[in-house]
Amino acid sequence: MANIPIYDGNPIFISGSITPFGFYDADSDFQTDAVKVAKFCALRLGYPIENVELQSGSFFTAFEEAVTVYGNELYAYKVRDNMLSLEGASTGSNLNHAQITPTMASIVRLSEQYGEEAGVGGNVTWYSGSVAMTASVQDYDLGQWAIDNNITGGIEIKKVFYEEVPAINELYDLQTIQAIEMSNQVRQANYSFQLINNILRIFPVPDQFDIDPDTGYRPYLWFQYIKKDDRINSAIDNSMNDKITNESNVPYGNPTYTQINSIGRSWIFEYTLALAKEMLGYVRGKYSTVPIPGAEVTLNQGDLISAATAEKEALITRLREYFDSTSRQALLERRAAESVARKSELGEVPMTIYIG
Repeated sequence: MANIPIYDGNPIFISGSITPFGFYDADSDFQTDAVKVAKFCALRLGYPIENVELQSGSFFTAFEEAVTVYGNELYAYKVRDNMLSLEGASTGSNLNHAQITPTMASIVRLSEQYGEEAGVGGNVTWYSGSVAMTASVQDYDLGQWAIDNNITGGIEIKKVFYEEVPAINELYDLQTIQAIEMSNQVRQANYSFQLINNILRIFPVPDQFDIDPDTGYRPYLWFQYIKKDDRINSAIDNSMNDKITNESNVPYGNPTYTQINSIGRSWIFEYTLALAKEMLGYVRGKYSTVPIPGAEVTLNQGDLISAATAEKEALITRLREYFDSTSRQALLERRAAESVARKSELGEVPMTIYIG
C-alpha cells in the first residue's frame, strides 16, 4: 500500500474539490476561515511536535459539517419557536432571513373545535332530522334512523327539541295564533327526553291524544346532529401540497456563512476541532501500538474519541441552551422581570416634598 501523505502544515483550499457537499465553497469568508481552522485544529492536536494523521481535506470536511450542524440547530429552534405561525404558509420561499411575526391563524383554527361543540362555528356541518312520535312508543333509535337514511359511520346528536302542534294549522288571525301558542306553552305539558347511546327516550309516554284529531298532525321530535365521518374527515386537508404541514417542509436552507457572527463562528471552530479529534482517533485506532526500534509506541485512540464525544455533546447542549434563552417566550419573560425590577427601583427613589 502506497504511503498516503498526511497534514504538512500548509493547507490549501480549492473550491469545488475539497469538501464533500460544497455547500459553502463559493463563500469567500468560508474559504478564508477554512484554511485558518485547519491550522488551528492541527496546532490543537499537537502539530508540529506530533504528526497529525489527517489531511487538509479532513479539516475542511469537519469545518463544513460544523457549519451545517450549527445551521440545523439554529433553524430547528426557529421552527420550534414559530411552528404555529408557519403551519399553512407557502413552502415556495426560503425563510433563512425572513422575520416571522406571530399570528392567530393557527390558534383560531385549533379553537374552531370549541365553536363546533357549542354550535357557533367550527368546520363540521350540523344537520337537522326528525322522528314522528308514535302512541305508546317511548324509545326511538336514532342510530337506526341514520341507517334508514343512508348515513354511514354513525351520527352524533347535538341538540333535541320538541315542536308542538303549530297554531298556524288552525284558521285564526295572528293575534289569536299567538295567544294559542302562548297558552300551549304555559298550560300544556312539554315532552322531556333522555338520550343514551343515540337511544332517545321520551317522557311522558306519548298517547293517542297527542295526534290532532282534525288535521291528523303527528307531533315530532326534532334534533340536530353531525355525521361522525365528517368530524374525522375535517381533521385532514389534502389540498396543502404547496403549504407547510410539518417540520420537514419548513423552507429553511443551509446558513450563509458570511452572515454568521463571531459568536456563531467561535462555536463552529470548537465543533470543528471536536470532529477533527474524533476523526484522528478513528485513524489511530487502526493500530493500538506502533513498533519502533527497541520499543513500541502506544497510540491515544481511546482518549481522542472519548474526549471528542464529550466535547460534541457539551457544545450541542450549550448551543441549545443559548437558543432557548433567546426564544420569544424567554425574552418576554425577561422583559417582564426587567419591568418589575424598574418599578421596584423607582419606588425607592425619594419623593420631593413641594412647599408652595
